[in-house]
Amino acid sequence: MPVRTRLLRLAFALLLPLLLGAQAAAQRPAAAAPTPDEKLVAAMHGISSHTILDWVKEMVADKYEGRLTGTPSYDASAAWAADLLKVWTFKPAGDAGTYFQRFPNPYTLVKPGAELKLHVPAPGGGTIVKSYVFEDEYYPGSTSDSLSATAEVVYVGFGITAPELGYDDYKGVDVKGKFVAFEPEVPMGPEPDAELFKKWRPYSFHDYKMKNAAAHGAIGVVYDYFIANPNAPFIKGLQWAAVSRAVMDDLFAGTGKKHGDVLAQIRKTLTPASMPMGKTMTMKNVTEHHPEGVGSNVVAWMEGSDPVLKQEAVIIGGHLDHLGLNPVLMPGAHDNASGAAVALAVAEALSKGGVPLKRSIVINLFGAEEQGVKGSEYYVAHPFIPNAKVVAFVNLESVGRGERIGVGSGRNYPQLYEVMEKANARYIHRPISASQNANLARPRQDAAHFLWANIPTVSIGTSGAPPLPYPSYHTTKDRWEILTPEIMEDVARLVFLSTVELANK
Repeated sequence: MPVRTRLLRLAFALLLPLLLGAQAAAQRPAAAAPTPDEKLVAAMHGISSHTILDWVKEMVADKYEGRLTGTPSYDASAAWAADLLKVWTFKPAGDAGTYFQRFPNPYTLVKPGAELKLHVPAPGGGTIVKSYVFEDEYYPGSTSDSLSATAEVVYVGFGITAPELGYDDYKGVDVKGKFVAFEPEVPMGPEPDAELFKKWRPYSFHDYKMKNAAAHGAIGVVYDYFIANPNAPFIKGLQWAAVSRAVMDDLFAGTGKKHGDVLAQIRKTLTPASMPMGKTMTMKNVTEHHPEGVGSNVVAWMEGSDPVLKQEAVIIGGHLDHLGLNPVLMPGAHDNASGAAVALAVAEALSKGGVPLKRSIVINLFGAEEQGVKGSEYYVAHPFIPNAKVVAFVNLESVGRGERIGVGSGRNYPQLYEVMEKANARYIHRPISASQNANLARPRQDAAHFLWANIPTVSIGTSGAPPLPYPSYHTTKDRWEILTPEIMEDVARLVFLSTVELANK
């Protein structure tokens, strides 16, 4: 056989399988496009704990200095979040075509140099001085005036003057030029008489207690509220410290009474038990107040596809801020970089997943939650989409640790909880439960102002983590290392699935 013929036959043998394969491929039907359910599941699985944890690490980085609302450092963290939402093609929903909704927000910087000392008369004469340790026993006041003084201490119960309730902790004691020590909250709770509690509620606010102390002439407050906390007013001429129970026990030592017993008596009888403590304290705070401060919420939206339903919205949010430097870094990983990161994960999945959404979606990262839930209060008063058109607000608050998912106010709004419960049962498989929220106490979460505006609202939190050997709430130890990345991933997936259902239901 000629060489040319052999080569032609060999070439044909090699090409024949390719030709047959091409013919078969041409005859096969085209691959079906993914169904909406397949897109939904793919988008859900695209949510990654690694990405969420990376965002938490970014937010708790030193460069953002604890994200105290009003500071340039907070503004930088807000700009970082807004840039992500822009990449995901969320539209700006803030002021003047920006992603930022601004509001007045004075703030106070806490500087190094604080002190807290107790002076106790010694039995044989002289004085014993006990110096307290930062974070182990006290925190400098996060909104204190910058002052130093030594003064007598007077215990004034809950620090309340309520003549219409026949109650006055300041009656019969002289506190002018002295320090007052008092408790948080009020001496009764919402149960069993909710209507009576509502009359007491205004007196539970830190603002009221501090202003009342100043009005009675006190120059300092020893607050039995042992966390760093900027949720109090700055009052010129008034300094304060947040103290542990150990400090309170030291104040009561030698009085013949125990702090816990006195507190229980006030609560039981609704009768003041104020008294001088027979001791003096030295308190020093070094602060810098900024009355000109301006805060911001990061607000973005995705327009719905239905001509009518797009006028309604599902809001997903959580607070971006934390405590700043008090006077050292308070990272705020669990509270609430975890919630902000999960909200961002939901936004990314909604943007990239290609799942149709009939209603509009609003992403809201609030400022100044730690300074009195001011950001959410301002948003509810100045909403991007009218409050009456909001079918659900899902708040994400401290979702970084644990094994179980809690749905605050889920029993108030069973139609929202049912959506989440079904999504969890089908895809997530975490222990989940709903709670009832009377929403009578002072607002502690952004969800409160939405609930007060009669917006269907649930607040997601997590629990069930192994206990830590140290307190982490509002401390220097709320770091990313204590988090459970897998629970953040599951919460993000659950909220994503629920958001799609609520947007299309």
